[in-house]
Amino acid sequence: MKDSDHPWRNDPALIGMFHPEYPDDLQVMVHEGGPRLTKARPELIWVHVTGKHAGAYEGILLNQPHQLETLKLNDRILFLPANTGNKPFRVTEKYLNERKGWHLKPCDKCGMPEQFDAPSELQAKIFPDILVDANLEKFTTFCPVCGGVQVVSSKPIEGQP
Repeated sequence: MKDSDHPWRNDPALIGMFHPEYPDDLQVMVHEGGPRLTKARPELIWVHVTGKHAGAYEGILLNQPHQLETLKLNDRILFLPANTGNKPFRVTEKYLNERKGWHLKPCDKCGMPEQFDAPSELQAKIFPDILVDANLEKFTTFCPVCGGVQVVSSKPIEGQP
């Protein structure tokens, strides 16, 4: 197979992260949610990249997680590249669907450009007394990597001011 059949090998955000002997394997920060939703800490786990799905890369866990209870060896996960200094990280389809409607200001400490949790999950945890369908325009949360601050703001709907 050619590298063109493996677009992740040419992704600038992933170049240099693959194992030298296994060009489709890299370490991904795998988690069961951010610090507001779980006590389990993220783990770096080797993942064999198999393709793309829903705007993210898809892969298979090559190691058994030590403390993550909902994931196991050979499970399929989705992940996104992060930014310089941060490893690729696991995402869920719910997160990918919801992030289309939100803008996330990168962490003020490490620059992490994303969250581990879907905005609706964060809102429910941070603001439990606000109605589920309330329209929050902006809120702050902690970076799931370093604990810095991130600002989450809703994107305007097309055709509305």
